[in-house]
Amino acid sequence: MEENDDNIQFKISDELIEQVEQLVESRDNIRILDILDDIHHADIAEILEDIDIEHATYVIKLLDSVKTAEVLMELDEDTREKILATLSSKEIAEEIEELDTDDAADMISELPEERQQHVINHIEDREHAQDIKDLLRYADNVAGGLMAKELVKVNENWTITQCVKEMRLQAEEVTRVHSIYVVDDNDKLIGRLSLKDLLIASPRTHISNVYIPKVDYVYVNEDVEEVANIMQKYDLEAIPVVDKNQILLGRITIDDIVDVIREVAEKDYQLAAGITRDVEADDSIWKLTKARLPWLLIGMFGGLGAASIINTFSGAMGQYIILLSFVPLIQATAGNVGVQSSAIVVQGLANNTMDSNLLRQLFKEFTLGLVNGVAIALIALCVTHFAFHTPYKVSITIAMALIAVIVMAAIIGTFIPILLEKRGVDPAVATGPFITTSNDVFGILIYFLIAKAMLGF
Repeated sequence: MEENDDNIQFKISDELIEQVEQLVESRDNIRILDILDDIHHADIAEILEDIDIEHATYVIKLLDSVKTAEVLMELDEDTREKILATLSSKEIAEEIEELDTDDAADMISELPEERQQHVINHIEDREHAQDIKDLLRYADNVAGGLMAKELVKVNENWTITQCVKEMRLQAEEVTRVHSIYVVDDNDKLIGRLSLKDLLIASPRTHISNVYIPKVDYVYVNEDVEEVANIMQKYDLEAIPVVDKNQILLGRITIDDIVDVIREVAEKDYQLAAGITRDVEADDSIWKLTKARLPWLLIGMFGGLGAASIINTFSGAMGQYIILLSFVPLIQATAGNVGVQSSAIVVQGLANNTMDSNLLRQLFKEFTLGLVNGVAIALIALCVTHFAFHTPYKVSITIAMALIAVIVMAAIIGTFIPILLEKRGVDPAVATGPFITTSNDVFGILIYFLIAKAMLGF
């Protein structure tokens, strides 16, 4: 079957980027607009990321306000900040007016405080400006900082005819209608309206007779990660936001939640790798150093601790000095098992799928560690004895140490994230260098204690 070219994903080539730059330099506005006309705003943003900032600013000013607003929201924050710095407050206000209130508030919040009010003052739609000011009051990590004011709501006392008329007016301001919310005379959220029920009901029927009272919602000060969990759990495309009195304030849509999930995943990934701050690849060396160095120092001191343990036992080993050859095996195994266990626990805590019984979870990991430990120990026993020609007693010692170390690492990797979570600390910090280092040290200690007990040195 012949493939339809319309279904082929648009790809940005070096030739296209070079062509755009040349057209900007020659100020060929007609050709620039002609090229960018059929390109998605996300792809335009990607093009602008790859060209000189002055050229990118020129293109932004050339596009119409609707497309400019969409492109600006797709840009990397640093690039957007540089471009906004070249625009006047009035120019920024013109782009802001084309955005939904949540995106508009996000963009304004990135401006210096002294410019924020100037931009808001230039927004001609005063209701839109007031909505943006309302949203700016909320922190980024709560539902209020994520919600948009645009939604479709109907009063329970309206008839179907009046409802349809009002919905048409409201829908003009909403990019996509996910749900129709029902409120009482005090704007209190009391339910939702099914489009099917709306279509089949008599025009004179009141909304109070057809609406669905069951509706999921979140409070305005709810943590955004909890909002993401709720929307994931119930497969919601949008969720209404209310205050403590159940007054409907706005809605959060799935596209915003996807951004939250991505940001949380990036943060947890960095924490797991031992990076304590939110950093990007293009950040300064000093900022990257501050983010990485603390955990590297912990790893260094952990290594020194392990070296101290080895030094303590090395003098007494005598004929069993070959034990030192298998230190990397013990350390690598302990570190890998600990990271695996902690990663599963951190994921379970994030998704609310963890067993609430700590002892049961620890016993489960103990059993799993024991099974894995025996399997690995049997393989190591055969390999060390037949491939490395170590004495049978030494091979048994290594095998026994592996079982003990694997069980220990599994328990530590399970217990530490749960303990941190109960203490209000992000459990993601338990993975990576923290678990690896602690298991390295304890693993070496257990290894030599078992070796001393079994070999008698």
